[in-house]
Amino acid sequence: MKMRYVSCVIMTSVMLTLAGCAAPGGSIYVPAGGGSRVPVQPSVTPEPEEPVPVWQQEEPEASVPAPVTPPATSPSYRDSGDSLSPAALSLVREADRLLSQGNAPAAITRLERAQRIAPRSAEVYFKLSEAYVQSQRLDRAEQFALKGLSLAGNDTGLQRAGWVLLADIRRARGNVAGATEAEAKASAL
Repeated sequence: MKMRYVSCVIMTSVMLTLAGCAAPGGSIYVPAGGGSRVPVQPSVTPEPEEPVPVWQQEEPEASVPAPVTPPATSPSYRDSGDSLSPAALSLVREADRLLSQGNAPAAITRLERAQRIAPRSAEVYFKLSEAYVQSQRLDRAEQFALKGLSLAGNDTGLQRAGWVLLADIRRARGNVAGATEAEAKASAL
């Protein structure tokens, strides 16, 4: 135990001695051949400057950024809805066939797939509306007719068809005033 203590003391004093030699201002390296020692300059890290508050900073005059012009975008409304892709058109045709056979639930399934393919196509929404009329879900039919009208844009033929469809749905729901209003909008086109 005593031996261990003595070796720790010796080891500590050797390390402190070596640490003193490696102090700033000198190197412990001695070139072979006994040449002169080259003093090593201690590395000096500059004191960090205190940041200047934003309101006291000077603005650079030479580098004025050019004004950024936003990219040209179309308005949020559209003149017309999306045209049907071949896949969506195939699903709409299949839904028409299923509706003519009286299978409204299967037609609705096909039309919902078409809606996912062409979500901005007024025709798909009008077909969905027709399918819901056939399945006696007039509340949903009216919602899809209104959505289709919002996507019809400037296509007067599509708008007219949508207003007539909406008039029929509202009449079936017992909303005579709403049906009359929709018919008036259809005939005004």
